[in-house]
Amino acid sequence: MKLVRYNQLDPQFPASFSGMLDRFFSDSMSAALKQFTPAVDIAEDEKAYEIHVAVPGVKKSDFKITLLDGKLTISGERKQEEKKDGKNFHTVETQYGSFSRSFFLPEDVVADQIGASYENGVLQLTLPKREKKITQTTIEVK
Repeated sequence: MKLVRYNQLDPQFPASFSGMLDRFFSDSMSAALKQFTPAVDIAEDEKAYEIHVAVPGVKKSDFKITLLDGKLTISGERKQEEKKDGKNFHTVETQYGSFSRSFFLPEDVVADQIGASYENGVLQLTLPKREKKITQTTIEVK
């Protein structure tokens, strides 16, 4: 079984015309409620799954990682610092605001051994797998 992304639709692209209008007015009315979707890489080997979330500039204390009924949710907020220093920014492409990504975990994940670390702007979660027990028997032909 493989790790499956839960939130399949990218909130950056509305699915309907009314969704596009809602997004247009929401974005223009309240810039304080900004959200973004960080990039995620998922890898697997024989011992564990790994999830890498690209979120540079976030403090470790701003992450919230929960596991409920097999659904792993990674959320947090990247806060924009208000530094003027006499500069007028013409372009700001860095994404700020809150984010949330969710994944349904395979049954072979050992939930109480999940680990997380944050280094160089990448949050890395390690989800160890249960050991597969291989039973072998010899059947005698009569």
